[in-house]
Amino acid sequence: MLRSLNSGVSGLKGFQTKLDVIGNNIANVNTVGFKKGRVVFEDIFSQTVKGATGPTQTAGATPLSGGINPIQVGLGTRVGSIDTLHTPGSPTTTNIGTDLYLDGDAFFVVEDSAQNPFLTRAGNFSLDSDNNLVNQNGMFVLDQGGNTINIPLGTTYIDFSIDANGYIIGVKSDGTSEKSLNTIATVTVDNPKGLLKEGGSLYSLTPNAVADVTPGADPIAALLTKGSNAQIISGALEMSNVDLSEELTEMITAQRGFQANAKIITVSDQILEELVNLKR
Repeated sequence: MLRSLNSGVSGLKGFQTKLDVIGNNIANVNTVGFKKGRVVFEDIFSQTVKGATGPTQTAGATPLSGGINPIQVGLGTRVGSIDTLHTPGSPTTTNIGTDLYLDGDAFFVVEDSAQNPFLTRAGNFSLDSDNNLVNQNGMFVLDQGGNTINIPLGTTYIDFSIDANGYIIGVKSDGTSEKSLNTIATVTVDNPKGLLKEGGSLYSLTPNAVADVTPGADPIAALLTKGSNAQIISGALEMSNVDLSEELTEMITAQRGFQANAKIITVSDQILEELVNLKR
């Protein structure tokens, strides 16, 4: 069997994966807090036809023969990694007090009804009927102590705002303001690329995302203790970091790569057909 046939098949699979990632990036160009993916290829392995030899020396200074480089034939490509690029997305102004933009390499912390914590960059929060601060899926936004945030509108405050440090500033009926003890939690991770996408603009921790966590300890609690230096901007959201011009260029490149590898398979098939017809 021709080695080029298998190489072409591996190229088709690799560029199909690249097109899948590009398609997902383009589909989420307007998704709040979305971070784009990137495919990195690597060669599979090479078949060594002839190994390398070093120069042969005589007793004098003049060598008898020079060295020979190895002769190898590559056998295709594969996807080495699919990275999530956590570059900042551009902010867009909404003028909604509960829409929060994170200026810095940090994440908000939310938890579902089963108290499973997640990280997110999507700050499109709101208040539910019990005045709890939640995200678009009804998950509770946590404060720096790991507790849910409740803003007592109608009983204690008539209005509120959120400052750059995450403090909730409540306005009382007499017009005075009061800084709440609740601070919206922001955390940083050692390796953001190690986070696992869970859908809904959410991430969960993996062993490769956080270092120096005591075995058996809650990693989220450790992150909440450290906090972050990110600033919170109220009334704005972080949009997707997808660049359409870049993605469309990459899509054209992937399409041409797919076509070229398909051509390899076609030519290899023609050669095999010639071999079969040698008996005729």
